[in-house]
Amino acid sequence: MSALGIADLRLADEAATTRLGAAIAVRLGHGEAVCLSGPLGAGKSSLARGLIRALAPEAGDVPSPTFTLVQFYAGAAFEIAHFDLYRLTRAEEAFEIGLDEALREGAAVIEWPERLGDLLPADRLDVALRVDGAGRRAGITAHGAWEGRALEF
Repeated sequence: MSALGIADLRLADEAATTRLGAAIAVRLGHGEAVCLSGPLGAGKSSLARGLIRALAPEAGDVPSPTFTLVQFYAGAAFEIAHFDLYRLTRAEEAFEIGLDEALREGAAVIEWPERLGDLLPADRLDVALRVDGAGRRAGITAHGAWEGRALEF
């Protein structure tokens, strides 16, 4: 895949979704976010697991933070925070549970980023997942530091 701006990828199965997460991990930098949107069952958690396991192979199990809202993982280069904002009622709650600190200390993977409204991180990769037959499609939009960055997938 060439430099990122806007892309649309076909993901044949869950393994492809996980591989996309790993490919994104290679390009993720300190202070940046990957924002995952899409309906329930679209593959957000699978993509997040692929990304987190690529950056923090010793992480072991990578559960969805649906109930805890955030999970932290020690990566080789920086800490990765995995947020699930589905249950938030106000955008400011994301900062109360540590989103700003997570971006200062490392990087963040954010499920349900639409809960942030206008408070989305400036340096982010938006990945909108949707069901497409037996597979998925991933619409990718780069913002800030992600613009023009190449992604090999």
